Amino acid sequence: MSESLSTKYIEVQGVEQTFKTQKGSFPALRDINLTVAKGEFVALIGHSGCGKSTLLNLIAGLTTPTNGTLLCANREIAGPGPERAVVFQNHSLLPWLTCYENVYLAVERVFGAGSKSTGAAAENKAQLKARTEAALALVGLTPAAQKRPGEISGGMKQRVGIARALSMEPQVLLMDEPFGALDALTRAKLQDELLEIVARTRSTVVMVTHDVDEAVLLSDKIVMMTNGPAATIGEVLAVNLPRPRKRVELAEDPRYINCRKAVIDFLYTRQAHVEKAA
Repeated sequence: MSESLSTKYIEVQGVEQTFKTQKGSFPALRDINLTVAKGEFVALIGHSGCGKSTLLNLIAGLTTPTNGTLLCANREIAGPGPERAVVFQNHSLLPWLTCYENVYLAVERVFGAGSKSTGAAAENKAQLKARTEAALALVGLTPAAQKRPGEISGGMKQRVGIARALSMEPQVLLMDEPFGALDALTRAKLQDELLEIVARTRSTVVMVTHDVDEAVLLSDKIVMMTNGPAATIGEVLAVNLPRPRKRVELAEDPRYINCRKAVIDFLYTRQAHVEKAA
């Protein structure tokens, strides 16, 4: 990682999250302390129910912690903001709009008339159109711009979701298992494309994943969560692999193999997960 990166761009300080349920209070997260540097790619990994998505939603400002503080660029995270864009596993595209129109909506919301989120003057339609086209080009979807979600594959839908997020020029890209519902080949292709996109945009990325290989391939560090309830951070693993990364070259790299073993050991030995009977 570059020494010029700020070591505390995102800060999670003593965060706890408790949900009220019909059966009483449910402690989802406890004592979460984490820092993410500007331009860093961080993966959150752990078994189902360990609070990965809950932590991501807190950073996104979609929920408020029961205790603790979250900061982004030294400002408290008190709600959603255009500097933090989210890509979910479900692409959440509007089915009656084209790929272009789905992305344009986000661009217009952030940069168009009536938007005060950027602090800059509103852009005209030609500028908004250029931003939309650039975002679609970034994910290789220019030829499919006028197609609707029902006319494209699952992988292409996820590309639109990523384009929509990137079109807002966010400082932080938050991804909740964005490739989890895709087949292995499509997932691998999008992982490789994400590596290239992040290298170009220099975005700070926090991604939830269940996939050990995905975490090691993409990340600068892997945050491993203990089992829930009352999950916390069990270990943070630095992934000291040079960039750009090529999956074929990494397959036999001792550093890659050692990182992979460390995560597997944490998940399946130290945090062995026993599914409860229904």
